[in-house]
Amino acid sequence: MIKLKNEHDIDEMRYPNAVVGEVLAYIRDYVVDGVTTYDLDRLIEEYLKKRNVFPAFKGYEGFPATSCISLNEMVVHGIPSKKIVVKNGDLVSIDVGTMHNGWYGDGARTFIVGDADPKRKKLVEVTKASFFEGIKQLRVGNKLGDVSHAIQSFVELHGFSVIRDYVGHGIGRNLHEDPQVPNFGKPSTGVPLMNGLTIAIEPMVSMDDWKVEVLKDGWGVVTLDRSPSAHYENTVVLYKDKVEILTMPEGLDV
Repeated sequence: MIKLKNEHDIDEMRYPNAVVGEVLAYIRDYVVDGVTTYDLDRLIEEYLKKRNVFPAFKGYEGFPATSCISLNEMVVHGIPSKKIVVKNGDLVSIDVGTMHNGWYGDGARTFIVGDADPKRKKLVEVTKASFFEGIKQLRVGNKLGDVSHAIQSFVELHGFSVIRDYVGHGIGRNLHEDPQVPNFGKPSTGVPLMNGLTIAIEPMVSMDDWKVEVLKDGWGVVTLDRSPSAHYENTVVLYKDKVEILTMPEGLDV
């Protein structure tokens, strides 16, 4: 069941989502050669505490950390570790969830460490741009498949592949709500887009094949062919026939 939000609900969602955007902008300067993913996770948790929001991922279905930090071929759900050291040229995807007064926020970015080859840079740029192609279709009268198709078409136009096994989702009083938001699909299919819809749209893109597998830790998801991947996510709301990106508060560009 899709839970449409009213103006009060959306106002309640602004703060936890704004903090997601803030912490992703904050952590960008710390994603450097030599840092461990454990160090990054601690910095993120400290920031969330200062902003009085709860780290929504910590303990969620047993996840042991505040953020998911995934390098290179790892698409999502990487567990931060003292043993994982970031190196020059790495792609570092950081996914953060928050909760405040019973309302959730969710967002992710992929950062390039130092110098990366041009194709990796293009992968990150295309993944981000595909999100904005998708939200061009987020309007009353369209269907969710129009958003999904726009993302997939843009990604494939640039020679990359959309991950199929993991998708975006509704969000609000729960971290994951209906509907599921695939990054692939056919236009004019799926649920109708309505005012009050709050969803996390999150293109996950691989450089080569889209197939993935889960590591033995039960969390980390890697591309089957070990090709690099990128992830870009924002929580958005469609309300009064306008789209607002809740995880990109005014003046914040990341």
